[in-house]
Amino acid sequence: MRMLSWVAAGIAGLAVLTVLRWAVRRVDALERRQPFPYATVAGLLVLAAGTATPGALRVLTERRLGGIASTLTGKPVAIQCQSLGGAVLDIGAELGYVRFGPDGVPEPRALIKRDQCGDLAAYARSGRDKPTRQQVIAVHVLTHESMHMAGMPGEAAAECAAVQRDASAAQLLGATAEQARALARTYWTTVYPAMPAGYTSPQCRAGGRLDEHLPNAPWDR
Repeated sequence: MRMLSWVAAGIAGLAVLTVLRWAVRRVDALERRQPFPYATVAGLLVLAAGTATPGALRVLTERRLGGIASTLTGKPVAIQCQSLGGAVLDIGAELGYVRFGPDGVPEPRALIKRDQCGDLAAYARSGRDKPTRQQVIAVHVLTHESMHMAGMPGEAAAECAAVQRDASAAQLLGATAEQARALARTYWTTVYPAMPAGYTSPQCRAGGRLDEHLPNAPWDR
């Protein structure tokens, strides 16, 4: 259980203790009935709900993204969205990552940075017809890390496999086929060419060695 969940549980516990204390002391030493502490209990419950909400929303987002990643990889995998504390301490430039074991086998989970998880959630809530550049990149980060979990340690291979599945990821996030193809095309034409050399390959093209001949590939045939 994450820190905010513990805090929310503690606040809810205070509300319960307040009710129990009232129940035990409903009548004071002078036989006067004590009013129920509605304001105190309500305030504590509202505070507990407000504290728990971000964590609950993150869990829902992680479950949805994990389901999409599992579809893209063809096996059960999970997505973890970076916490606020993790983001504060984070000095890495990567937008997501998957750990590989000494045997070269990837862990069945990926971490996606806090901003990118937020962008993915925002894209899923939107009309998806005019995604921001950040949302386009975030969808691709999900696809890229999914390719790592599928067993592709190399960045160039994972990147090329991902660009051919970005449209599928966008559709799983609620986009129409046309919206999904437009998003994939935007990444391919505006972001991919500017990626570092280790992430690109001249074979990532129509008819190239990395072309999987998928129907949603972003290049023109």
